[in-house]
Amino acid sequence: MIRGRGILYAAIGALLAMLGGFTWYASLDNPQLDMAEIQITDVNVQNVNNIENRAKLEVSFLIKNPSEKTFTVSIIDYELFANGKSIGKGQYSTEDIPLPGRAAFYPGAEIELPNIFQLIHTSDNSNEYDAIVNGQPVTFSAKGMMVVESAWSLVEKEFETSQ
Repeated sequence: MIRGRGILYAAIGALLAMLGGFTWYASLDNPQLDMAEIQITDVNVQNVNNIENRAKLEVSFLIKNPSEKTFTVSIIDYELFANGKSIGKGQYSTEDIPLPGRAAFYPGAEIELPNIFQLIHTSDNSNEYDAIVNGQPVTFSAKGMMVVESAWSLVEKEFETSQ
C-alpha cells in the first residue's frame, strides 16, 4: 500500500512538472509578442443615418510586427476620441475564427485592420458628431488593449495612439 502511494505521488509530480514545462515553453514567446505595434491610421465616414442620429465609421489600425515571431491579433478593444473627447468604445474581434484563418503577421509585416464603429449622436458628443459627419477637420485617437497570439501563447498589450 505504501509503494502504491509512492507511485501515485511520483505520477502526480511528473504530471505537474510536465504542465510546468509546457507553461514555461509557451511563455518564451511573450517578449516577442509584446513587441507588436499598433497605430490608428484612418477614420472614414461610411454612412450617416439622420433619422436615428447615427453614423457608421470605418476605423483602421495598422499593426506592425518588428519581432521574429509570427503572430495574429484576435481582439482590439478600444475607446475612440475625436479632438480629445471620447465618442465611444469599439472592438475588432476575430476570436471566433480559428488561428489558421486569421491574418498572419509574419516578421516585418505591416497589415491594416479595418473595423466598423457605430457613432451615436448624444448631447455629450454633439460638437464632435457634427464635425465628423460634416467633414470638418478632426483629430482622432484611440486607447485600449489588443490581444496578440502565437500558436503557444497570448499577450494582452495596452496601447494609446493618435493620427
